[in-house]
Amino acid sequence: MNASTQSSTQPSIQEMLAKARTALQGIEHYSQEQIDALVRAVGKMVFDNAEELAIDTFEETEMGNIKDKTLKNQGKSRNVWNYLKGKKSVGIIEPKNDQGMVTIAKPVGVVGAVIPTTSPVMTIMCNAMFALKGGNSLIVAPHPRAKKTTLKATNMINAELKKLGAPDNLIQCIAEPSLPLTNELMSSVDVLVATGGPAMVAAAYSSGKPSFGVGAGNVQTIFDSGIDHNSAASKVITGRAFDNGIICSGDQTVIAPRSEFASVIAAFKANGAFYSDDQNIADKFRKVIFENGYNTKEVVGQTVQTIAKLAGVEVPEDTRVIMLKSNGDADDVLRSEKMCPVLAAFEYDTLDEAIAIARANLEIKGKGHTCAIHSNSEENIAKIGLALPVSRVAVNEPASLSVGGSLKNGFIPTGTLGCGSWGNNSISENFNYKHMINTQRIGYTQDDKYVPSDAEIWG
Repeated sequence: MNASTQSSTQPSIQEMLAKARTALQGIEHYSQEQIDALVRAVGKMVFDNAEELAIDTFEETEMGNIKDKTLKNQGKSRNVWNYLKGKKSVGIIEPKNDQGMVTIAKPVGVVGAVIPTTSPVMTIMCNAMFALKGGNSLIVAPHPRAKKTTLKATNMINAELKKLGAPDNLIQCIAEPSLPLTNELMSSVDVLVATGGPAMVAAAYSSGKPSFGVGAGNVQTIFDSGIDHNSAASKVITGRAFDNGIICSGDQTVIAPRSEFASVIAAFKANGAFYSDDQNIADKFRKVIFENGYNTKEVVGQTVQTIAKLAGVEVPEDTRVIMLKSNGDADDVLRSEKMCPVLAAFEYDTLDEAIAIARANLEIKGKGHTCAIHSNSEENIAKIGLALPVSRVAVNEPASLSVGGSLKNGFIPTGTLGCGSWGNNSISENFNYKHMINTQRIGYTQDDKYVPSDAEIWG
């Protein structure tokens, strides 16, 4: 991995900030076409170099797998650009309407972004594309375990921007990250985007700057009665196994009807799951996956075989996910998020009971994030969605491959999923370029507009 295009000497945050503001001036009068050319260049670079950057990420972080990281880099770059192209984001974005209002987009300024170790390439790409779409500059703070990959991706982005005549330092990266530098960045930029663990997100919200953060994932997946068990199990396993389970929107728990539970488990086994309802075996996995309620670093993004070996449990070589029956206790750690290819299983008698199980698990972790529903009933889908405190509901799809946006649904493509007040976040939607612009509104008085009487207003 070669990151030599940026000096190894780490400039101060204030020096980086000054360069970022100079770069802002350089694109201040860019047309929408010029802005979009920059945005496209970022996405296309990641798309064209998806495998190389996936290899870099895997070699540095030792999490996930190269095949899925490559697919993630390709898919997300494709989806984000497809969403962004053609959308107005600079200058007058809405001409005078029938209410006499004109809407103008203006940059938020210098954006700071904290990049997670679990997804350095995709996250920096999304943040750069959204920031540039709004005419902003960006400074990123990498995770120390992914600093080489993040720096390399930054340098590759800048090389493409330079080909378009863009000013230097539109995108900058802290080459030697540290907690003091990240904290100073967070308190110095105009707007902050924090994609990472709860402690980092909390620090972002305490920085004194407008911030966009994310909450923890713990996707509850409910199987309604009467569905195709094989199809649903195949989808859940595909999503749970993807990149060895490090995606925050991955299915975590399967809650299935008691009357159909044996058929559901058979379907999971047929699709590559190792299932056990033996609590002695489950305890072995609990001990290696969790420590003091948190995932141990030894299992995050690791293979099924690695996790099973750590637990001292033999599983078939072709196993894709581990599925463990919960003991049903309120404090069962399997109810929480597992950043590895492991699922917890629950049974229910009524849909209300299924909802209660999902809600109880979300109260432990993941409130505000996502749930998944496999159902043929619009009524039941609506009932579950109305009852649960989540910002996204995936229907008959793997959560990890759908709620971050795809070409076949309406979720906005992104790498940052807001969880609303449930997850102590400022937004409950998918973070996107609209959060990277200030909107100015010009209002014209309409003398000929009908003014209703008090009797009409209050009648």
